[in-house]
Amino acid sequence: MTMATICTHAWSPLQCSLKAPSKTFIKPQKTHSMSPEKKEVFKSLEKWVSQSVLPLVKPVEECWQPHNLLPDSSLPSDEFIHLVKALRDRTAELPDDYLVALVGSMITEEALPTYQTWINKLDGVGDESGSSLSPWAIWSRSWTAEENRHGDLLKTYLYLSGRVDMCMIEKTIQYLIGAGVDVGTENNPYMGFVYTSFQERATFVSHGNLGKLAKERGDLSLARVCGTIAADEKRHENAYVRIVEKLLEVDPTEAMVAIAKMMRRKITMPAHLMHDGQDPHLFDHFSAVAQRIGTYTTNDYIDILEFLIRRWRLEKIEGLTKEGQHAQEFVCGLAPRLRKLEERLDGRTSKIIHKFSWIFNNELSL
Repeated sequence: MTMATICTHAWSPLQCSLKAPSKTFIKPQKTHSMSPEKKEVFKSLEKWVSQSVLPLVKPVEECWQPHNLLPDSSLPSDEFIHLVKALRDRTAELPDDYLVALVGSMITEEALPTYQTWINKLDGVGDESGSSLSPWAIWSRSWTAEENRHGDLLKTYLYLSGRVDMCMIEKTIQYLIGAGVDVGTENNPYMGFVYTSFQERATFVSHGNLGKLAKERGDLSLARVCGTIAADEKRHENAYVRIVEKLLEVDPTEAMVAIAKMMRRKITMPAHLMHDGQDPHLFDHFSAVAQRIGTYTTNDYIDILEFLIRRWRLEKIEGLTKEGQHAQEFVCGLAPRLRKLEERLDGRTSKIIHKFSWIFNNELSL
């Protein structure tokens, strides 16, 4: 799949072409689609969450912190400056397209306030008081606390590098948090946890790929940074995948239908509303770069879908209603259809040249 087929507002690059990009937009929104009685399913799972999900939270004292992976600011000035200079020397070898992909990933992490707000709006699992002792609420706050380190680390690393326009990046973060998040889950936790399962694996893959590219360019410190974040994303993926696995056990039809709904709509990247005040198609262009250099591609999207189908054993789920069976058939047959579409589109190229404000308006080929 080439960059010409990157989608404007979703993780999947299969949906549209950069030759005629659609402006970032809010889709028609449907809220509170889950029946009230379904909330009881999540209430009944609280003990299970305590036993099977909360153990995936790492105690704060055992967690890495951004300062562990950055030049130590408590050192004498000359030693600290020496470490910063070494960081800048390493990042001087990184190409602009890599920096754009890294900045886009960092900005996605920095929009964390909107993600916690979104999770708290999911019916039956939200943190209604802000300090609820519900296992669902404890998980969402713990997840947020762990995720908060990712943006802090990447943003500081990029700041010290001197390679990017931090003012434009900070504006983009402010625009994105102000725009909110629109991932089409209807306040429905069945759909919400399908989304987080997919999205956490996608960030695990993309950060891992960023780390590999940094290593190839000789920046082993940045490779370690990306790999450390990827390990967190993998642990979070395990938590959300476990939740959906349990929902398929206790309420197979509702869970299967939720999976099908999310796959029909495509998994929308949480930062698809990003904007820097200049480029109305910023997400399109960032995604095109990520596709071209291989940090997140069409193949990755399909691989994640196949991984989840295998992990959840969707082809073997029994006890479904007719609606559930139709959903099962659609989901289990989706990956081969996407592969065929990719093969037909493969080989197309784009000659678009674009300036990115994040890298001082340097031009990149998309």
